[in-house]
Amino acid sequence: MSFLRTVLNDSVIIHPPGFYIIGFQTFPYISVYIIFLAFVYVVTVLFNILLIYIIALDNSLHTPKFLAVVNLAIIDVILNTSTIPSMIKTFLFKDNFVPFNLCLLQMYVHYAFVSLESYSLAILAYDRLIAICFPLHQNLFNTLPIVSCIVGVTWVYNLGLLAYSTAIMTRLSFCNSLRVFSYFCDYAPVFRLACNDYSLQWSVASASIGNLIGPFTFIILSYVSIMVTVFRMKSVSSRMKALTTCIEHVILVGVFYIPLFSIYLIGLFIRSIDPDQRVLSLSLASCIPPCINPIVYSLKTKEIKNRALALVWRMKTNPVKTMK
Repeated sequence: MSFLRTVLNDSVIIHPPGFYIIGFQTFPYISVYIIFLAFVYVVTVLFNILLIYIIALDNSLHTPKFLAVVNLAIIDVILNTSTIPSMIKTFLFKDNFVPFNLCLLQMYVHYAFVSLESYSLAILAYDRLIAICFPLHQNLFNTLPIVSCIVGVTWVYNLGLLAYSTAIMTRLSFCNSLRVFSYFCDYAPVFRLACNDYSLQWSVASASIGNLIGPFTFIILSYVSIMVTVFRMKSVSSRMKALTTCIEHVILVGVFYIPLFSIYLIGLFIRSIDPDQRVLSLSLASCIPPCINPIVYSLKTKEIKNRALALVWRMKTNPVKTMK
């Protein structure tokens, strides 16, 4: 194996040809689990593309809320694409070698889109906050140009931040083990293999938790304001109508944040957690939400459900015309 040697600040930096992914060492049914994730991936891609298609096709759905939903759907597809196909290659076809540059690319895409998922849920919370707490100001604070701008800023910020986080990995020298105990080229398990100082990478990884905590805090504060506004309403039917519009979003927030925070808290307070259990939990927490999100919106959002049923009906009655 030939290692690439470069010089940085008078220090020799050794970059290996790649890394070996070795998660699930004691997991007995890994093949079954990976086949399950392959099914999850197919559902993720099909349902999210269907969701995007329905919204793009119907002009009445070209609203700030559904722009945020499309943003979430695009992120979901890319997020699962960043890990599940490589997991199939690694654990089902037993090819666990990942070239160095491809490893950094996977690391970048995965963490950038986990962060974007968090911010996309905050954007949806913003939509509900304005709609319920400031209904008379929707045309001022919650318009397509404003939400488009917010979405664009979150993409630029997260892609730029993670570009820096990934770029500083090239400053590390890997001269010992190349075995990454995870289900993909995970940031912390990779930098811990370095044989030079990785305190900068550790600091950046610690600070990046803010990309989960910041949007989550905004979501909590939004729902505090929403609940205060709802309980000030005199009509019970108005209260129920307002709360009903939040159901799908609350489900998505719970599905995304609860597993991630639970895993990190367990790892923080119960350090003896089994490594395979941790990898399994993290992979589920990462791969399942992008699959569930479009299903929840399709079932819980009346506009999307009606248009999806109408599309299915047209495909049954006139498949040739529908394809055109």
